Amino acid sequence: MRTAIKIATRWQVIRTATKFALIVGPVLALINHGDAIIDGSMQMADWLKVGLTMIVPYTVSTLSSISAYRSCEIPPTED
Repeated sequence: MRTAIKIATRWQVIRTATKFALIVGPVLALINHGDAIIDGSMQMADWLKVGLTMIVPYTVSTLSSISAYRSCEIPPTED
């Protein structure tokens, strides 16, 4: 678990996951809530769901990075 946390907190992993979240997150939000966003019927709960939707690609990217580092047996380094 410590190794996973070290990998997940590396600057390169955070930067990549953030980029994916900023690109894929809005696309997912539009797919899931686009009609409500356009017609202005979004409620607070809907906006919370949009926020959670933004976290999904960040999490997937981070977990993928952890898996890739582990499969290549690249030891995490201190940045």
